[in-house]
Amino acid sequence: MTETLDLADAALNECDREPIHIPQSIQPHGFMLVLDLQSLTLRQGAGAIEELTGRKVWIDRTVADVLGDVADRAVRAMAAHQEAGFACRWRATNRLEYDVVVHRAPGTTSGTINDLMIIEVEQSSQQARLGVDLIANLDAAGAALERAVTIQTVSERAADAFRRLTGFDRVMIYRFQDDEAGQVVAESRADGSGSFLNHHFPATDIPQQARALYLRNPVRVIPDSRYTPQPLRPIAPGEAPLDMSDSGLRSVSPIHLQYLRNMDVRASASVSIIVDDALWGLVACHNASPKLLPYELRVGCTALARNLARQLKSRTDADLYRERTRLRRMEDELLSRLSPDRAMREALGEKADALMQLTSADGLAIVSDGDIQTFGHTPPEDGVRAIAAWAAGRPGLRPVSSHNLASVLPAAEAWKTHASGLLAVTLPLDQPVSLLWFRSEVLETVRWAGNPATAEKTGPNAILTPRASFESWSDTVSGRAHRWGPAAVESAARLRDALADYAAVHQIRRLNRSLQDRLSERDLRLEQQQYLIREVNHRVQNSLTLVSSFLGLQAREQAGSSAAMALNEARRRVRAVSAVHSRLYLSDQVTTIDMSRYIGELIGDLGSSMGPDWAAAIETDLDPVCIEPGRAITIGLILTELIINAQKYAYGGKPGPLRIAFQEDGAFFRMTVEDEGAGGHLAGKGFGSMMIKSLVGQLDGTIDYRDRAPGLSVVLRSRIDPLV
Repeated sequence: MTETLDLADAALNECDREPIHIPQSIQPHGFMLVLDLQSLTLRQGAGAIEELTGRKVWIDRTVADVLGDVADRAVRAMAAHQEAGFACRWRATNRLEYDVVVHRAPGTTSGTINDLMIIEVEQSSQQARLGVDLIANLDAAGAALERAVTIQTVSERAADAFRRLTGFDRVMIYRFQDDEAGQVVAESRADGSGSFLNHHFPATDIPQQARALYLRNPVRVIPDSRYTPQPLRPIAPGEAPLDMSDSGLRSVSPIHLQYLRNMDVRASASVSIIVDDALWGLVACHNASPKLLPYELRVGCTALARNLARQLKSRTDADLYRERTRLRRMEDELLSRLSPDRAMREALGEKADALMQLTSADGLAIVSDGDIQTFGHTPPEDGVRAIAAWAAGRPGLRPVSSHNLASVLPAAEAWKTHASGLLAVTLPLDQPVSLLWFRSEVLETVRWAGNPATAEKTGPNAILTPRASFESWSDTVSGRAHRWGPAAVESAARLRDALADYAAVHQIRRLNRSLQDRLSERDLRLEQQQYLIREVNHRVQNSLTLVSSFLGLQAREQAGSSAAMALNEARRRVRAVSAVHSRLYLSDQVTTIDMSRYIGELIGDLGSSMGPDWAAAIETDLDPVCIEPGRAITIGLILTELIINAQKYAYGGKPGPLRIAFQEDGAFFRMTVEDEGAGGHLAGKGFGSMMIKSLVGQLDGTIDYRDRAPGLSVVLRSRIDPLV
């Protein structure tokens, strides 16, 4: 007992670090047994074990020896399935019914020597209350919560429902604030009970370690705040303390017991309200006389609290959705009305009223490259400049927001009248633009349940004692503005991104217009050049046709002579060049020539000049190989010379079979001219042979003359695309 009191004294000195999860004692409305799951024997216990079980010796005994076979079978089954919760009902020697509740000790591992199960035997309601009655009450309470429209109405109906379920004198819905203080937002109380509605409680009233336990163990009950702790026994020297985080019988901090006595509260119960895995608040139940909250009602409270949490989340999400939708419409309307022809700073200045309405701000400042525009209630320009520089230097991408700017920027104390609240974003443009929304100071009178300063330490060795008075105590809070809601902060972030995109799009549009102007100018020049090229091509084509006609006239005048033959050969060469030029001139695609069409047209033109018999004797096998125009002209001239040679020498000037093939061979082409004549007309030293040799050299190709006996085969081979 002395050791327990010493622990309590130490806890009074350091409440914030008090190990409330290992008090090593329990409350006296039941008893605790610690079962070793390896040996299935009891190794520790606390409370009136001997009086209630009638067993003087219980250490190293089985559950069956102490609680009977029914409890033993239930505990063994739950241990095997690693389950926790209600095991069975058990009757003590005092003829009262007790609930047996089991759970594995925190920090122990299955199959190890420290594998422990905690068995809590606590007094039940002693009433033959049907489960269907409890379910019906919970269903009615849940239906009432679902019909509530606002969070405030949900909280008020929840307070009434918990009071009907538990029977406590006063039930409060206690909500945690952003600064970790709490406020009673709803209350249901019996006549004669004091009210704490709308009162605030400092964060120190519920230390951090207690909040962590509220997340883990959703219901905490103290049937009588004047109880005497029952120590855990036996405790071996050096033995690690037993973790009682999940125990309903766990003894409470002496500071909290004194706190309740100072409030004239004899019995209390706390039920956690957990929303999105965070402690939203508590259902705090107080009673002026001792009152038990048995296990079955604790389960009902847990179920009702979860229903309450779902309703709170649903209403919060619905309100947030509606606010987000409203702000999105305002954002879209604002962006659609921005002037695209003005600088961003000027365009935003024209919509200052809409920008302030978007965040419900009292003032707005637009800062860009040292220039400041202010609208509504704002600090002076030097203050705006200082705040803008501070906000721009904050890390992260989220908007800078504060409802108490002086707490994070002490210099802002001088401008708190118009700048207690700040919401700021910076547009990432070539010349950054900062938008600063301001909210004016709102003086607020906060009603505290007692002076919060009485719960604060005054020095490193000061003893923290609970407040002795909970009389209403008012405090006027200055330097604060209305809080920026999450929807407003999100809207500022979206607006920043949308304005950055808007500026980028308009910059792209300006560049596109400039580029379009340049392209239009270039197209005009190209059109002029194309007109000149068409005119030149037309004149060149006319000139080639005129030369061909002159050569034809000269050949007819020299009919039958060697000069006529030379003139006709020259005319054919001119036509070969003219055919390529005609294709270039008439085609939209001037980068390559389709050799199958070009050679076909060239042979048709040559055949018409050689006579119908020759035209009928020529056979072709042409692949559609595309070659650049300069090389196509050269190939056409070579083909013309080879056809002229075949006409002159193969059949003695008479018509005969002539086969012409043009085929693709990988990266090369192969052109073949074959006849079935006398043969022997190989490359000579005449003008035609010299021209063929020169043209083949231009193609960087090879030409092979093969005597077929009868006939001659000439094969030209070269690359399709020239080597660079």
